[in-house]
Amino acid sequence: MSVTVEWTARGMADAVRRRQISARELLDLHLARIAERNPELTAIVSLDEERARAGAWAADEHLAAGHPVGPLHGLPFAVKDTHDVAGWRTTYGSPLFADHVPDRDDLVVERIRRAGAVLMGKTNVPEFAAGSHTFNRVFGTTLNPVDATRSAGGSSGGAAAALASGMVPLAEGSDMGGSLRNPASFCGVVGMRPSLGRVPTWPAPNQWETTSVAGPMARTVGDVALLLSVLAGPDPRVPLALGDPGDAFAPPVIGSLPGLRVGWSADLGGLLRVDPAVRSVVEDAGRLLVGAGAQVYDDHPDLALGDDTFRTLRAWHFQASYGDLLREHPDGIKQSLADNIRAGESLTGADVAGAYSQRTALSETMRRFFERYDLLVLPTSQVPPFPADQEYPTEVDGETMPDYLAWMRSGYLISVTGCPAISVPAGHTPEGLPVGVQLVAAHGQDRRLLEIASAFEEVRRRSAVPPQETADVVEN
Repeated sequence: MSVTVEWTARGMADAVRRRQISARELLDLHLARIAERNPELTAIVSLDEERARAGAWAADEHLAAGHPVGPLHGLPFAVKDTHDVAGWRTTYGSPLFADHVPDRDDLVVERIRRAGAVLMGKTNVPEFAAGSHTFNRVFGTTLNPVDATRSAGGSSGGAAAALASGMVPLAEGSDMGGSLRNPASFCGVVGMRPSLGRVPTWPAPNQWETTSVAGPMARTVGDVALLLSVLAGPDPRVPLALGDPGDAFAPPVIGSLPGLRVGWSADLGGLLRVDPAVRSVVEDAGRLLVGAGAQVYDDHPDLALGDDTFRTLRAWHFQASYGDLLREHPDGIKQSLADNIRAGESLTGADVAGAYSQRTALSETMRRFFERYDLLVLPTSQVPPFPADQEYPTEVDGETMPDYLAWMRSGYLISVTGCPAISVPAGHTPEGLPVGVQLVAAHGQDRRLLEIASAFEEVRRRSAVPPQETADVVEN
């Protein structure tokens, strides 16, 4: 059987190792798909075919010489445009950095290169990765491969759109308020925010600030695990990195659902305003879990402190990172981000200390919750993909959203807990738009979460029984 761009990354990597296809041939397949889809979608930016072809040739020569190869050997790869790649245009989605070329790789890029991937470009992002809709004044708007009138999500929207359309076999990104999970839900792929410390970030302006994490995206849970095996693991430059080696995620992920204790909630006890079409998919996911033998209870942790915690730490982080830039270029940063930066200027030390105290309390809340449950299930995003000409949803199920963050609560309330979370495709709206469900596990239980997600993925694929005909979620 011929290799196609729809194959899994694991299958492609195995085919390259077995010399069923060369890295050059595999690159040509993906470049052809990019030429076909990218002019409409704007998912891949700063494409450099010449450099990519040189990298693929070097990968083939390396294999032919009998040298050991890494787990991503020969796979075409595009890096999120907020992650520095030495010698490669990296704009952060900002016109202020439109011609910026870094002189060193970020740590995640170091690891991707070392694993044998063939770099070919970057993936589009919103300005400084702020917001869950991918548009900027450098490259334009990334559109949804399922419906090109809709948003691909963000901030890893270019990555998700590239994956869903077959332009890349794997993608990496970062997630502060849902930037790996939200675009995965919008584009019908899998996106994982790992536990705090699982994927170390270097360099960073503040190694002790842990709101944002890097993580993997793919079309299947198994491929997410493959990329996590490359990205994860300690580094002496990152003091908060977890000590577990990344190769713990390399073996195939196989899980089961019977007997699993699941806390399920469509709205976290009213904290989330959720579109009816999304709620319906999350309800179907709960019924599917019950039908697969899981013990599913209508229950959730109390995350009410999460809203103030996230907003305070986000504003503090953005002011520290971009405050000077905004003062130098008051018209050079989009308005919603500028407002968020300015919100950080009025914060006091007591405000920040209070946010960290609340974050500690949220961590304890989750620890106690996961003493009773193996898994938390909730919406990935509160809305399905919205029109691409909107900056953000101004209304959810009849309720006005006060700003560009409010519709992202289902993502950022989990972010501030430090727990690993993964978005897995779970259904569609009546119009056929993808909807993901968010699965959350206890901090450090990333491998277990992947196993559960893989089992859910398989049950959903194989189930011949419509979810509405299965048993109901247990009322707690």
